[in-house]
Amino acid sequence: MTDWLQSRLGISSVLQLRLLATLATMVGLWLVHRIALALVYRRVRDPRSRYSWRKTLTYLLYAVGIVIVGLGFLSAGLAIALKDPVSNLAGWAFILWRRPFEVGDRVQIGPHAGDVIDLGLFQFTLNEIGAWVQADQSSGRIIHVPNGKVFTDPVANYNKGFKYIWNEVPVLVSFESDWRKAKQILTKIAVKHAEHLTAQAEHDLLAASQQYLINYRKLTPIVYTKVVDSGVQLTIRYLIEPRKRRGTEHAIWEDILTEFAACPDIDLAYHTVRGFKNTDEGKPALRAPSLSPGALERVDE
Repeated sequence: MTDWLQSRLGISSVLQLRLLATLATMVGLWLVHRIALALVYRRVRDPRSRYSWRKTLTYLLYAVGIVIVGLGFLSAGLAIALKDPVSNLAGWAFILWRRPFEVGDRVQIGPHAGDVIDLGLFQFTLNEIGAWVQADQSSGRIIHVPNGKVFTDPVANYNKGFKYIWNEVPVLVSFESDWRKAKQILTKIAVKHAEHLTAQAEHDLLAASQQYLINYRKLTPIVYTKVVDSGVQLTIRYLIEPRKRRGTEHAIWEDILTEFAACPDIDLAYHTVRGFKNTDEGKPALRAPSLSPGALERVDE
């Protein structure tokens, strides 16, 4: 067999022995891992303790395997083939050292967003949010991301440092509506759903400022006014915990629809085509002068 591999594949006898030793090492470590976990699961019942034991044993055995297998691979001239695994190992070490995220955090890395549900030696796992599902809710898919991505893709953490995010709800009312009254109603609704977070957010912001240069001057809910093509846009801006964004937006919209339904002088706007008669509409001082019948006849001539 040794001669056949050497003649057919060009693998020397020394390299064959190293590869065989590497395979035996991996199988042995796998068996040790399974036996150790079986003993732990027999004695430990708490899910969190089981998870901690499993990750600790996995990291320990991986470290031993890396030292043994890595030296064999490098001596066999396989460093180029190991570029990606080495990058993922470095990413794992970086995640443990710098902690850009931890298990339980909600993150976005490149195009993928989700809750971190596992951190392994070569990849971390996300419970995906978004994709075809709106408002940062779970899509039901599990995504495995190579650890090396932390070096090449931007990482956004919803929970790290300042644990709240800003959310906005744009509400468009018609030009004919009493927009000032609508703004007062929206402000009351925003305060109802988000004001209770302000005090805690100020405390958390003070703690976050020790590590990050975060400077928000106003943390209370606010409603901004803007004129767009189809009406007056009133945008509610408020702080919310990342996982509660859709729930609060749902509650806010139900209150808006209920309040506006009771106001005869407020209407939600939609895309419309409008005609404007400049002799009869608009401010009186800016209206075009009406033409007399005689003037119209002269224009026709």
